[in-house]
Amino acid sequence: MDCNNHSINMENCNCTCFCSKKGFCCECLSYHRSMNELSACYFPVDAEKTYNRSIEYFVELHQQGRI
Repeated sequence: MDCNNHSINMENCNCTCFCSKKGFCCECLSYHRSMNELSACYFPVDAEKTYNRSIEYFVELHQQGRI
């Protein structure tokens, strides 16, 4: 993949998974969207570590005031 912003994206990426999409935000967002999920960048660091990328979990965190 070619991405002019890859190094900048990597500085801001809070994803703890290792995958070929890390730092390639458009690929990551597209992948998670196809799975009916959100990518790591939508979650606080501690919540991201659960690897639960579900929209339901995001809403739950939002209702708790954590997002």
